[in-house]
Amino acid sequence: MKETALYIHIPFCKHKCIYCDFYSIITTDNIKPFLSALKKEIEFYSEEYSDGRIITSIFFGGGTPSLMETDYLKEILSSISINFKVSDNVETTIETNPGTISFEKLRSFREIGFNRISIGVQSFDENELKFLTRIHSKDAAIETVEDAKKAGFENISVDLIFNLPNQTNEIWMNNLVQAVKLPINHISTYSLILERGTILNKMVLDGKVALHDSDYDADLYSFTIDFLTQKGFYQYEVSNFCKEGFECKHNNAYWHYQDYLSFGTASHSFMNGKRWWNYSSLTKYITEINNKESAVRSFEHLTEEEKLNEYVMLSLRSSGLNKNKFSKFFGNEWLKSKKNYFNRLIENNFIENIGGNLKLTKHGYAICDEILKNLL
Repeated sequence: MKETALYIHIPFCKHKCIYCDFYSIITTDNIKPFLSALKKEIEFYSEEYSDGRIITSIFFGGGTPSLMETDYLKEILSSISINFKVSDNVETTIETNPGTISFEKLRSFREIGFNRISIGVQSFDENELKFLTRIHSKDAAIETVEDAKKAGFENISVDLIFNLPNQTNEIWMNNLVQAVKLPINHISTYSLILERGTILNKMVLDGKVALHDSDYDADLYSFTIDFLTQKGFYQYEVSNFCKEGFECKHNNAYWHYQDYLSFGTASHSFMNGKRWWNYSSLTKYITEINNKESAVRSFEHLTEEEKLNEYVMLSLRSSGLNKNKFSKFFGNEWLKSKKNYFNRLIENNFIENIGGNLKLTKHGYAICDEILKNLL
């Protein structure tokens, strides 16, 4: 059976942070109509995509999905299990933010089937949390992670952001030191990116905030790789590190070019070489589902060249480009045409060739975008 991942986008949020460009809304309106629409969408796509597939990953993102009541999320999980064949070993992840969830709720999430939790800490520094307009404190972040462990979660991930304005090497190091003291086995570290339409982007354009240059960013990134590797966290993707056996199945579905179905507002799906994405507006999404059973805003069928480019990009950003596997999909001509460039990358310690798998080194990850630009 073909392994497939599912993503559910819950748009409701308690607060909109200055850097966030994900679709989220600060309202309790339409919570029930959204649930009804979501279940209709799940049922609609199951008619076409349930046969011959097994769901190996279910990921609830947002927004802040943990704001929903346990019974609300249980209904969604039930709808998925009714309409799709779900693996006995499915990884079921829920995103949450410190300061928005209690120990009792964490325990109830574990009881209804969530076995992985991703906690949006972003920083353990009080000044950075205030700058990012996060609503939690350092102590609340630590407490949420520890409560998740006590509630029965054995697979815990935290997110951190580096290269923030005024962030020193010491502040970032302290963030990492605090993170690895906690009972986590996965950590995502993201360099701050300015996204159009965010409050932070306007602050930078208005000259109210100044960002570090790319060299400073690269130094922090290099330090991150060295530090986490020494602490037993393996880098399996540009921004993601984990202890052995705790790679995020959902991340790997994306990076290994597997099929994935997504439900909810602004969600993107990729199935059989076709990609489509939903309307962002909650009211538009609900109206479209009620009228058409789907809320597709647009779609595209990838050309062979686009498939090749995406495959190379995703492979090199993660576990590497396996030459044998690549040749089965796309033949040998592209690899032959890039042989000299790959050899130069290997000679300069940007890529290592291990048994026919071309994988970026620490130095290669640091210039990943440049390498991909030259290749594609």
